[in-house]
Amino acid sequence: MTKALIIGGGIAGAVTAMALRKADIDAEVFEAYPSGADDVGAFLVVFANGLEALRVIGAHGPVVANSFPAERVEFLSGTGKRLGERAIAGSSDETGMGPRTLTRATLYRVLHDEARRRGIAVRHGKRLVAAETVSDRRVVASFADGSRAEGDLLIGADGIHSVVRKTIDPAAPRPRYTGQHTVCGYTRDVKPASAPDTYTMIYGRRAFFGCTAAPDGEVWWFSNVPGPERSRQDLAAVTADQWRQRVMALLDGDRTPAAAVVRATGDHIVGSHAYDLATTPRWFSDTMVIIGDAAHAAAPNAAQGASMAIEDSVVLAKCLRDQHEPRRAFAAYEELRRARVERVVAHSAAMARRSAPGLVRRLVRDVMLPRSVGRGGDGADAWLTGYRIDW
Repeated sequence: MTKALIIGGGIAGAVTAMALRKADIDAEVFEAYPSGADDVGAFLVVFANGLEALRVIGAHGPVVANSFPAERVEFLSGTGKRLGERAIAGSSDETGMGPRTLTRATLYRVLHDEARRRGIAVRHGKRLVAAETVSDRRVVASFADGSRAEGDLLIGADGIHSVVRKTIDPAAPRPRYTGQHTVCGYTRDVKPASAPDTYTMIYGRRAFFGCTAAPDGEVWWFSNVPGPERSRQDLAAVTADQWRQRVMALLDGDRTPAAAVVRATGDHIVGSHAYDLATTPRWFSDTMVIIGDAAHAAAPNAAQGASMAIEDSVVLAKCLRDQHEPRRAFAAYEELRRARVERVVAHSAAMARRSAPGLVRRLVRDVMLPRSVGRGGDGADAWLTGYRIDW
């Protein structure tokens, strides 16, 4: 195997290309969008497991340099009652590789800058329309602009609505819309509710809200709000003011600072759908394989989407290095990854259910959560953030 075609130029695409380079396999990345950094409004956390996977390929430095630490999380109920506080898993890591907060656009930019520095080609405006295996076990990708590319294998890093997933298995399940919109915003016109290294998570009566403060004092917030699934065009047409009014209407009845933060936010608001994909029966064919959200997608509650995609990328590259035939490498990759990522999807779905229950379950949660926070500490999530790749 000497040439890989990577479909999708997001986080997984860039990391996979760099990991393959470390495995002495050339890769070319094909991105559908004419330019990068889509979903520019969202922010995320890269946890210790994701950073350690990046460190395997020497790509963690730019991420750490362009982010700020996430050390602790405090919990409030919709009544303003403090439910507890604990360290975020991995935050006490002596290596300094604890969880980091940054915008998705920044993560995209620094990873792509690093990939380009390593001589990896990224082709923009290349929307995949078909892929097929030809007689000599080579794979040919065809794009909407009429161009084609050929390689020894094709990696689908093309996200939740993956074309590669459907190419491998036309009967593959569709992603499940969770019934929630994730709305993110940024404001400098309100006093931060907590220290820059702390997240405040609020279990509102009608919507979940979380926020943190950047080192310069800007407040970054998100809210998971119920709403119908919209087309991509209709979702893009929702204005910042419409998102603000929608979120405020759900938070205004709570006795917390959440509504005031949203009210103080100007045009820096964006909303997206929340999906999950609990299991995908087929991850690969003779020459094609899927990774990241194309293979498994979790609701955003566990905030592990980026870290899982990064792990996938490095593990797949290791398997391709160690096996002499693509299908065997793909099978080894699936064996190493499937149980873990499906557990993460289930874990995140359980968190989503806990964040917006009915009245009785909400009362029970507000009683039980302080006890679980006190017991949990860093060790409760060791299975999640303690994962390491032995390259």
